[in-house]
Amino acid sequence: MVQEKNDGINKDMVLPPIQQNRPALSWELKIMKKLTSAPPCLGKFRPAVGQCCHQCTPDSLRKKLGQNSSLGFHNLLSVKETQTRYRGWLVRRVCCALFVSGCKVYASPVSNRLERVCQSNRVREVLTAEHEAPEGGDGRGQLSHLSSFLPLLKTCISPGLLRLVGWVMLKMFASVFGSIQVNLNHLSALHRVSQEGSPLVYVYVRQSIVDCALIPLVLFCHSLRVPYTVCPLQVYSSSLRSILQKVGVVLLPSSALTEQEAETDSLYSPVMTSLVRELLHEGQAISVGVSVESGRGGQWLAHIRQLIKEGSVPDVSLVPVGISYDCLPKTNMQVGLSTVLQWLWSLLWRRPGGSVRIHLAQPFSLKEMCESGRCRVDEWLPLQDLLLPVILNGRTDCVFGQRRMSWLLPSSHYASEPEEPAHPERDLSIAIILHLIFSATSCMAVMSTSLVSSLLLYKRRKGVSASVLCRDVAWLTEELLFRNKDVGFGGSLADVVHYSLSLLAPHLIIAAVPSRTDPFIVPRPSLAATLHLALQAQTVTRTFILEAVGACAVSAMLCEVAVSGVSSRVRSDGVDGEEVRGDMEFDVVLCQSELTERALQLCHLLPPGSMPPCQSSQSFALDAVDSLVRCGILIMEEIPRDVPICDFWKKEGALTWTTTDDPYHSDSDCEEQDLHSYKISQPSQCPDMLFFLCSMLAGHLRALCWTTTGLDLIDTPLLEAEFVAQIHSHLCDTANKKKQHYESCSEEAAHTAVRTLIDLGVLSEERQKRGVFLGVSPLFQLSENRQKLHRFISQYLYN
Repeated sequence: MVQEKNDGINKDMVLPPIQQNRPALSWELKIMKKLTSAPPCLGKFRPAVGQCCHQCTPDSLRKKLGQNSSLGFHNLLSVKETQTRYRGWLVRRVCCALFVSGCKVYASPVSNRLERVCQSNRVREVLTAEHEAPEGGDGRGQLSHLSSFLPLLKTCISPGLLRLVGWVMLKMFASVFGSIQVNLNHLSALHRVSQEGSPLVYVYVRQSIVDCALIPLVLFCHSLRVPYTVCPLQVYSSSLRSILQKVGVVLLPSSALTEQEAETDSLYSPVMTSLVRELLHEGQAISVGVSVESGRGGQWLAHIRQLIKEGSVPDVSLVPVGISYDCLPKTNMQVGLSTVLQWLWSLLWRRPGGSVRIHLAQPFSLKEMCESGRCRVDEWLPLQDLLLPVILNGRTDCVFGQRRMSWLLPSSHYASEPEEPAHPERDLSIAIILHLIFSATSCMAVMSTSLVSSLLLYKRRKGVSASVLCRDVAWLTEELLFRNKDVGFGGSLADVVHYSLSLLAPHLIIAAVPSRTDPFIVPRPSLAATLHLALQAQTVTRTFILEAVGACAVSAMLCEVAVSGVSSRVRSDGVDGEEVRGDMEFDVVLCQSELTERALQLCHLLPPGSMPPCQSSQSFALDAVDSLVRCGILIMEEIPRDVPICDFWKKEGALTWTTTDDPYHSDSDCEEQDLHSYKISQPSQCPDMLFFLCSMLAGHLRALCWTTTGLDLIDTPLLEAEFVAQIHSHLCDTANKKKQHYESCSEEAAHTAVRTLIDLGVLSEERQKRGVFLGVSPLFQLSENRQKLHRFISQYLYN
């Protein structure tokens, strides 16, 4: 933890003003009046985030590379004359242009890159196999086959145009955002690595097209090498494509609308791999975004991993980037020149809203991660092997292992390799993708709108007064900082709450009754409002994922006890239970092994990036249960033993020995583990914290339940895109009928639910020429099995 010297936050981190030449609303006046005496306590402690993984890359972690944990933050949009070499009245008027002209730019000419790509072995092999061209054929024939990729191969970085585009982006983002805060703690490490000659690869989680522009702008303003940015954008205007390609933006081919469509071309993968090889040989940096729900973008990391394995590239340094928004900007995936001009024109009539926080994590070696063997994938199993015995056969013991998520890497990348379910190189590439997704999301700061959204959606859904909300904000901020999570806000409590409510006002109902001095705040019961709050609250959910998994496991056991009417301690010991006669006598005892089993089963249903990929599921489940003890929800009690712990001769079985280099090895592995039981800390009334944590995963679990029940309403087989669209429609219809739970019907929830059912074996995939068709597998065409699946998932749902 880092303690700031000032009374709140750094000077550049002050929240942007909300009221600009407009009268204050009645609820704003009442909130400010109610909270004028709040002390400026927030933002005083800042955790150091973005460290390397201590297990997978310990050598990179030890380097530090001049890291300074007290540099603070820099507002990218606050350009002053002190950042230029000149002073004076005129300089203050044109200081942005002078600053841009003084930034260091690394030119990147194309030179003979096109010839080197055409002469690469992987491109020549594909051309020889498909077009029956002789191996020593002329270059003109090869260029004719590669005509659609020639603009991509000619992507370069023009210093003059880059400075102009940088100036335009600074002016443009000043109209969109109030501030863009950059964490300076790891910039010195990036400078040092770039000077050592190791190419940098920046990896972020895709949220918006704005991500593609923010990272190059940050690096440009801090005189770092601007990366070649992989942008999954289809631009129709030829002039706009030409400008973007001259500032290092690698677009999709003009013939493809989406990444998935581009990958159907057999030449796309070898050409892009060769392009990446040439860029890394030139010492260029690359910026790649990865999609959590679809895995798109991970193929670029697989290209780099393949080049290191071949020895074509010695090594690269991976840099996870966490980008957090107060309000996520809406962008269109298909852009034309007219739409860009209309959007720029609209910026002239709008005020900046919200801020952005960017964390550039500590770089680490990809070669170290791959060749050290510390990134383990030997326990990966299909999801149906992990959960189907529990769902269909009612097994009480789990199958230990990690869930294999093969869909994170398109199969076309390994089309030339044998179709094996557990290909080691493929699994290692997927492990790297998972690790980077988790690292990038862990770097994301919790913004004030995210914090308030999670409180309103999961804790105070029926409404809350402003004073109570402020107490909740102070409490949750302390909990976040205690978990080493950075927050993207600071200042007095009144400013933070007022600022976040002003940004979330379109999605809230704020009642300022004249007879009350304390306004009442309720989330709007609509689809758009709930989805916006749920999207903002995702960062908080990822922070409390351990506690949320443990809370859902406790809720599942409590529901089972309530239905059966017996004590869990008596049931697990195999003795006839005593009836639970009333709420005051509901003194349930939860067995540690059973509670851990429930948490372990729930771990396999989590979306990718939720849990550390370098940690075993068993360890994660144990940590989930222990986290509830630390929260005060559970109280640990030891179960008395029939045999003294020191009597080793009466132990069943022999001692088992493990190797000392096993990362999951513990000194106590050869001893019998202590048996514990847990009791709820407040038996008469379950704590609100338990329900708050259960609600965080309710949207994801409810979407799985609704998707399972909706299989009866869909005629299969269908194309995957059509199937997901129908499931999304079914989720929206179900939420509209119930008039609640709208957070379960987003497009991301539908996509994640369908992918989970595919991994479970509920849906079968059939690959045809037109695409992948989905249909219900024969095993789950029986309504009895679908009901078992529905009961298994719904046990974790808290209603």
